Amino acid sequence: MRKRIRHKLANRIGADGTLKLSCDSERSRTRNRDIVIRRFAEMLRHALVKPKRRRPTRPTKNSIKRRLATKKQRGNTKKTRKKPGLDE
Repeated sequence: MRKRIRHKLANRIGADGTLKLSCDSERSRTRNRDIVIRRFAEMLRHALVKPKRRRPTRPTKNSIKRRLATKKQRGNTKKTRKKPGLDE
């Protein structure tokens, strides 16, 4: 869990290993402190969420056919743009 927190919050953790949080949206120091505490708890909750593992999938046969057909069509379009050679 510590590793995950350090990785997720790396840009907020200083070289000495302390987490830097601040808030000055309110005039009261106690309200700002409460806001920072709530933010800290929310950040920890988000950092501790285990990311889903990606399952590698293969493209479907139809998607492969579509991709190759569009490539073929694009190549034919480019061939027709060329100037005719000496033999034509």
